[in-house]
Amino acid sequence: MSISPSSRSLAELQRTIQTLQDHQRFNDAADLQRQIVQTHPQLITPRLQQAHLRLQAGDFDASARVLVEAAGVPDDDPSALIALARRLNFHGEIEPARRCIGRLERLRGTAHLHMAIAQLRWMTGEVDLAFEWVDRAYRAGLRGPDELHLHAMLCHFRGDTATAGRLLDECLGLAPEHGMAAQARANLYRQRMDSAHVTALQLRLKGLRARAEKSPAHALNIAQFEAALAKELDDLGNIPDAWEALSRSKSILRNLNPYDAEAESAITAHIIASLGQHVRPTAFRPGHEPGQPTPIFIVGMPRSGSTLLDRMISAHPEVAPAGEINDFLRQLHRLANVPPSGHAGMHRVLERLDRVDPAELGQRYLEQTAWRARGRKYFVDKLPINVQLVPLIRRALPHAPILHLVRDPMDVCFSNYRAMFGDVSPWCNDLTWVAHFHACYERIVEAWRRDYPAAMIEVSYADLVADPESVLRRLMHDCGLSFDDACLRPERNPFPVTTPSTAQVREPLNRRGVAGWRRYADYLEPLRRALETTPNRDAAS
Repeated sequence: MSISPSSRSLAELQRTIQTLQDHQRFNDAADLQRQIVQTHPQLITPRLQQAHLRLQAGDFDASARVLVEAAGVPDDDPSALIALARRLNFHGEIEPARRCIGRLERLRGTAHLHMAIAQLRWMTGEVDLAFEWVDRAYRAGLRGPDELHLHAMLCHFRGDTATAGRLLDECLGLAPEHGMAAQARANLYRQRMDSAHVTALQLRLKGLRARAEKSPAHALNIAQFEAALAKELDDLGNIPDAWEALSRSKSILRNLNPYDAEAESAITAHIIASLGQHVRPTAFRPGHEPGQPTPIFIVGMPRSGSTLLDRMISAHPEVAPAGEINDFLRQLHRLANVPPSGHAGMHRVLERLDRVDPAELGQRYLEQTAWRARGRKYFVDKLPINVQLVPLIRRALPHAPILHLVRDPMDVCFSNYRAMFGDVSPWCNDLTWVAHFHACYERIVEAWRRDYPAAMIEVSYADLVADPESVLRRLMHDCGLSFDDACLRPERNPFPVTTPSTAQVREPLNRRGVAGWRRYADYLEPLRRALETTPNRDAAS
């Protein structure tokens, strides 16, 4: 197709761009879209379309560069700024995204704009700012179910359980079938006989099941209500009925989002082979580098106690919590020039590791995360799945401690099975699936221990809760920090906490998480057998 863009009107250009898109000639379409950008240099929206076309072409880096350029355009259209902030976040450009949000905050807006800002601040992990804006929206009269749910969760993350409970009750009053609100209310605290909502949950489930026969759309809500019921029955000590409710919830989730064990085995093998081939071992060089904060990584299986360890370390006056951020993986995708797309995207990243400069990766990571330290010398990055990237983290950030938290397999697998992650982490929804995922994790860890023996600092969860002072003194020393007594009282840590362990880590240290699976031992024989056989080791070898 011969194209002469300069002789075409704007409408003709747009039609031609659409035709090129239809024929999947995305780079050609992006080149033409650039002419529309030049025609309207003060507008963000044409640049958003250009970035989208570059992304469709698979050029993640070029798409990100267009978005960063768009962030400098003096266009104060709220909808365009909101879209731009979200796209920048997806591309790993967190600092420009935050600047866009700051511009939105300076606009005179409605309650709906306040809520949009709250959602964007929540997206970047800025809980206190998100709370401030959602509270403004609430006081301005915006009180729909989803807004009330977000408001309640932000209160919960900040430790205000009473207000969170009131907001969730208000939410369920408006939308009695709001499954996430029912689940959140169950998780606010350990339920007692005088506070539990078991009868109300059972009645609501009866109505939802009857309606689901006509509309499968209610399936996820039912799973969430069943999970809430399981949690409250467990708190009351009714283990048989709690297990039945949990099993019903997981059965629904298995159908909604099945786990691909073969794909998980394949990506596990590819990670080990590619990092072993392309990443040379680098010694850990502890110590704070002047001029920039030092990240402390906590890695391992999800639900291994990482939130507790984070709360203990970030109680130190020189440390701030960053939460479960995926900035390292974002920057890896950016330098490999591969859009994130699950396992398929990760396979392509691994195929392009020779293009990634570890030093540049580390520097880009620090540029996008330094603000999370809040002026302190250290910050904690506690995304557990970073365990897959340990050699690359060690190479890119040789001064950053990597703490590998290890928990008993039965405890950690059952804790994941009990968790309600909605439509993500499908491996959590079946006992044999979670055992398979754990086997993949173990295989990765064994490879790193063998090939990079000094890359990680091992931390036993059982030792941490049994003798916290001894464990923390060793960890503080290994991280280049002095010991501080505040680390022994994580329940007093004033920072918000945003994981499913929010309620537990606001309690004084205890050992309830050690061998907690034994309360359900009669039901967990399939998990025990699956962990013993660990089929993934043979499949991925």
